[in-house]
Amino acid sequence: MFERGSFWRPSKRRRKPKESWTVEDVDLQKVPKHVAIIMDGNGRWAKKRGLPRIAGHHEGMKAVRRIVRLCSQLNVEALTLYAFSTENWKRPKAEVEYILGLPEEFLGTFLPELIEENVRVEVMGEQNKLPASTVNTVRRAMKDTESNTGLILNFALNYGSRQEIIEACKSLAEDIENETIDKKDITEELLSSYMATCYLDDPDLLIRTSGEQRLSNFMLWQLAYTELWFTDVLWPDFQEEHLLEAIIQFQGRGRRFGGV
Repeated sequence: MFERGSFWRPSKRRRKPKESWTVEDVDLQKVPKHVAIIMDGNGRWAKKRGLPRIAGHHEGMKAVRRIVRLCSQLNVEALTLYAFSTENWKRPKAEVEYILGLPEEFLGTFLPELIEENVRVEVMGEQNKLPASTVNTVRRAMKDTESNTGLILNFALNYGSRQEIIEACKSLAEDIENETIDKKDITEELLSSYMATCYLDDPDLLIRTSGEQRLSNFMLWQLAYTELWFTDVLWPDFQEEHLLEAIIQFQGRGRRFGGV
């Protein structure tokens, strides 16, 4: 159970209006290495404007572009975006098809800029249900950026954390059966090496937009000691100043990882 006041907030005398946060307010020596974002609220953004839900997803791409640019500028090492969950298949077929076509549109227009910005594209999730065109687009982007050494832009696409953990356990059990490892050697670090994020540090900061305050089957293993930040802002409206505010609040928290 969270104790009252466990989520740190700046005192009123220190808080600036959201629109006034700038890069100069950020301690560049304490920027989170890995930021994860649950990009929520696209459908509600569209509904408020009397538009079809897909219009919100299209507008959400612009927010992705803004946030990738800023994370690269701040020297964030990794940015993981929850793009499509294993539960999102329950949505209307037309909406699902549109969402799964967005990687082609986004990477088709933004890939040259990602390459110029030294961004490396990675993807985690189950490929088997994804359209071949989506898989091919993603693989091409990964190939074209594999030598880049800047920000890692990691898309969680057809991803569910419980399934990820199950697959990790299966692989671990197989290695035990094959006597590649001994069960007495199982540690947190070893199990982490079987996760889809084995090449990344665990997230330091998780952001969820739209006012919802749950993890929705996202990186359940990796988020054990992550700082959580929730905002009522819908994802298409998420601006650079909102990310800066989240990072500044992150920098004001005391991260003890269970210690004192």
